[in-house]
Amino acid sequence: MTSTTHTRDAAITALRELVGRSDAEFHEGQYEAIQALVEGRRRALVVQRTGWGKSAVYFVATLLLRRQGAGPTVLVSPLLALMRDQISAAERAGVRAVAINSTNAHEWSDVLAQLDRDEVDVLLVSPERLNNPAFREQQLPALVRRIGMLVVDEAHCISDWGHDFRPDYRRLRDLIAQMPAEVPVLATTATANSRVVADVAEQLGATASGPGEEAGEGVLTIRGPLARASLRLGVLRLRDSASRLAWLLSHLDELPGSGIIYTLTVAAAVDTARLLSDRGHAVRAYTGQTDTDERTESEAMLKRNEVKALVATSALGMGFDKPDLGFVLHLGAPSSPVAYYQQVGRAGRASDSADVLLLPGTEDRDIWHYFATASMPDQERAERVIAALGDAPVSTPALEAMVDIRRTPLELLLKVLDVDGAVRRVQGGWVATGQPWVYDAARYERIAAERVAEQQHMIDYEHTDGCRMEFLQRSLDDDTAAPCGRCDNCAGVWFPREIGAAATTAAAQSLDRVGVPIEPRRAWPTGADRLGVPVKGRIAASEQAGEGRALARLTDLGWGGALRELFAAGAVDAPVAPQLLAACVRVLADWDWDERPVAVVAMPSRSRPLLVDSLARGLAEVGRLPYLGALEPAGGGPAGQPGGNSAFRLAGVWERFSADALDIPVGPVLLVDDQADSRWTLTVAARALRQAGATAVLPFVLALRG
Repeated sequence: MTSTTHTRDAAITALRELVGRSDAEFHEGQYEAIQALVEGRRRALVVQRTGWGKSAVYFVATLLLRRQGAGPTVLVSPLLALMRDQISAAERAGVRAVAINSTNAHEWSDVLAQLDRDEVDVLLVSPERLNNPAFREQQLPALVRRIGMLVVDEAHCISDWGHDFRPDYRRLRDLIAQMPAEVPVLATTATANSRVVADVAEQLGATASGPGEEAGEGVLTIRGPLARASLRLGVLRLRDSASRLAWLLSHLDELPGSGIIYTLTVAAAVDTARLLSDRGHAVRAYTGQTDTDERTESEAMLKRNEVKALVATSALGMGFDKPDLGFVLHLGAPSSPVAYYQQVGRAGRASDSADVLLLPGTEDRDIWHYFATASMPDQERAERVIAALGDAPVSTPALEAMVDIRRTPLELLLKVLDVDGAVRRVQGGWVATGQPWVYDAARYERIAAERVAEQQHMIDYEHTDGCRMEFLQRSLDDDTAAPCGRCDNCAGVWFPREIGAAATTAAAQSLDRVGVPIEPRRAWPTGADRLGVPVKGRIAASEQAGEGRALARLTDLGWGGALRELFAAGAVDAPVAPQLLAACVRVLADWDWDERPVAVVAMPSRSRPLLVDSLARGLAEVGRLPYLGALEPAGGGPAGQPGGNSAFRLAGVWERFSADALDIPVGPVLLVDDQADSRWTLTVAARALRQAGATAVLPFVLALRG
């Protein structure tokens, strides 16, 4: 028996154990990838549609390599949900798989002991774990020496041309460069166009494979057709959010099986789930802000068909595996056909039919623009961070107070700078490496332009009169694209268009809901004392604001639209509109305060004095309360701009408001402003009012950001 024949026989046996079927056979390309890894010890990139069986390639290859005496496979996996599913799949094939991630720190010592005893076949780690100082310096070197194969799942994350770029994936190039040439490397993805494929291949070929070869030349790329015959695609354009929600209320139960309803924002997911639940539908919200245990529970409930749908942001994406998922519906479109293909690929993986429907929104472009700009590095900010670091480690909270960048964008920027070699994460925080760093403006301009083009492609998908599956395939540079015969353009509209009157009323009432709590600040921010603000620890109870209210969040489906127009760049300052004032009065009527306010005070607004003054006067008049006027700006008034971190925001407003000119009565005071973001303006203003005699301060704003 030849070596190749033996490998194939062993591989097919392992495959049948993995899938639990004695008649299972390889899909086209699966064995070729396994053979390249096991016999050729090559570097391979597999681009195949969701459900094709990419995990079978690396689990079978792992079993064969381990039998040859190779060390454990290291599987870099981006999401916890993906890790859980992969470990379950591995167990079915007798593959001993364990994970190291942020949720099982209590198990790390056991995992490392298992590795030392060679009792682990596959170690799953997140890309972020590769740069954890303790893991990188204590465990990774020994692991690299023993590694039998490296697998990079969802490899499109490597490419900053991709729709889901994660900076930590860029470090894999360095990891690959450290490994012996005979260690096979596999990258897999279902969502990559030609540009992303070329970029990923270059990362895999971090070192040349032979004399005269360029990086990436030795990479075997196995790419299959991306058509999904089980999916029935459609697009339904409705006039507004109320119509889309009303359609969903009318027809959710008619959609097959259980599925996923995707939204573009956290607020939209929460609001939609609440509306559907209130009307008797078994749904749950699933976002990046959902508690980890609750997310795990929700995934399990969907898999067991105990809910009709999860209403989710993109947090429920890569790797979630429910083979019989019956439908995927989008309230609002993702920003590119590539991203859309990735999400709809969750459906119909092991069934003959699944329904995929897009309900685009007029606000989609604004949301795309926000997320696109928020994820791009800024040169001035990057230089500020590098200048603030030296040889001594600085923690992220301490650095935040030094550079005036909020935690989330700061962490993303640090990752980009780390990958670029300008900073390095060490025990205790971050240090500067001293290596020269140049902002690659041309590269980021190209990426920004490509993202704009992809957004237009998504608009084109919505409006095309051609086959929708063919359109998605061509967007991913699949040259096998052909009409599917199933979508609404190929076979006719398959979804109902009518909307029930009761559903329309319910949706309108839900979107007309007003009132969002504003949690008061309870503690001063770390590092404020370094900026000349002499406070630390908890805010004295006698100086705190009470719980406030906002009319709505800017991202809300209902009143958020009107507020986004009101606060849009270039919008003219004007007195509050009657309908907006009436909605604010409803918020006050529903407010369950302990004691009714005795007076109204306005914030001194730099950008919208007419709006804030008229709102405060209007609320005072309706509530038959005295309007005391606005707080006086002190010390030149507030300094700084929105968007900084807490310490800088506090420093910009510290002791910049005075209540000395106001006759503050004893009792609660309603404090009125246009927007709340960091809440430090309201916190400092409330402190001034409390010191002037108010027994409580109840903040009220039109819009809550975030």
